[in-house]
Amino acid sequence: MLIVLCGAIFLEGIDVAMLNVALPSIRADLGLSTGMLSGVVSAYVLGYGGFMLLGGRAADLLGRRRMFLLWLTVFLLFSGLGGFAQEGWVLLLARFVTGVAAGFMTPAGLSLITTSFPEGRPRNRALLIYAGTAAGGFALGLVIGGLLTAIDWRWVFFAPVLLSLVILLAAIPLLREPEAERPAVRGFDLAGAASVTGAMMLLVYGVVRLERPADGPLLTVAAFAGGLALLALFVTIERRSANPLVRLGILRSGPLVRANLMAALLTASFFGFQFLLTLYLQELRGWSTIQTGLALLAAAADVVLAPTLTPWLVNRYGNVKVVLGGLLSGLLAYALFLGVGLDWTYAAMLPSMLLIGLMFAFAYGPLTIVATDGIAPQEQGLAGGLLNSSFQFGAALGLSMVTAVNVAVLGGATGKEAGLAAMRTALLVPTAATLLAAVIAVVSLRTRARVRVEEPVLTAT
Repeated sequence: MLIVLCGAIFLEGIDVAMLNVALPSIRADLGLSTGMLSGVVSAYVLGYGGFMLLGGRAADLLGRRRMFLLWLTVFLLFSGLGGFAQEGWVLLLARFVTGVAAGFMTPAGLSLITTSFPEGRPRNRALLIYAGTAAGGFALGLVIGGLLTAIDWRWVFFAPVLLSLVILLAAIPLLREPEAERPAVRGFDLAGAASVTGAMMLLVYGVVRLERPADGPLLTVAAFAGGLALLALFVTIERRSANPLVRLGILRSGPLVRANLMAALLTASFFGFQFLLTLYLQELRGWSTIQTGLALLAAAADVVLAPTLTPWLVNRYGNVKVVLGGLLSGLLAYALFLGVGLDWTYAAMLPSMLLIGLMFAFAYGPLTIVATDGIAPQEQGLAGGLLNSSFQFGAALGLSMVTAVNVAVLGGATGKEAGLAAMRTALLVPTAATLLAAVIAVVSLRTRARVRVEEPVLTAT
């Protein structure tokens, strides 16, 4: 079962990474405008981020196995549609529905793990393997995407179809879900589902539009305002609903909220850095897509470390201390890269790549554990949806912020020196995000220490 679910999260990571590498070839073949090409990426983010929270709750209420199998099938079909696309709108449709499918499938898979493995070391080890596989999928996807694009960009869509089919055929006999763990559905909160999905989509759309701050700023403000208004409506509906989609009391959990904040900042820093590094290697240094993918491969060290070293560290020091160690590794990685020059060898970049691998190995999995630890079985899908929504929002926000800063600093200047100066300034975004995440981790440690000191006093009283 764990192999099947790891295969699914690997599929999701590799699918996103391969498409990013293939975008220039897709534009050249289909003659897409820059706006349409950006839309191909944004459509997936909108579908994924917009439906993730609903997907997590649907897994709790309608069945985790059922939701996983259904939406894996949808993922398979619409990934194939993207491979046959001859027009830009077909790619937009395919990527949006594929994102929706991932938004339902991912929290269902995560909650199958958290409800099937007993809390403690068995679940922690399973989650660390799962998280390492997810990060490995993204890192390997950059290399595989470059190789497949060299053959034909359509294989970037067809390869996930083949992998999806293998996972689906294995999942049907292997996945099991005890019926006792699923709460009875007394009614479905359609108003809550519609309002939260609309809110998430508008907020994600607003974040994506931050990449081009001068391009229709009123529309960007309207997207955020509409998203916040729908979010306020959702909270009002949930408070009055007899069968709420989301029990708002779950948000009173301090560890869950802090884990989600750190998760968003973690992916904001990495995706922002990865984007800037790609620009640096390909546009300023002239490296090929395959060379760029291989350069990032060192950051996939977490594939080995997450299931081996991280469990030992978690058992010895606890999740939050390991997360803090990972974030400090990432902070050092970005700080080292602030001095990047046009004549840097790969050996000069390698320490940052390896430190980023440590960051993901020590932070990604333990954050997943913290965000789902102590949550009731009937709300594990919701907790998984919240966490994956944070990861997705963070990735979109990181990309948008570094793009906005890079474009603003570059202005109308041309030349490699101007591009390098703009990139160095934009590198402050992932650095600041990681520093803020580390501060939250320190607050978490101090809070846990204070609780441990006060508990004996409260007991005696």
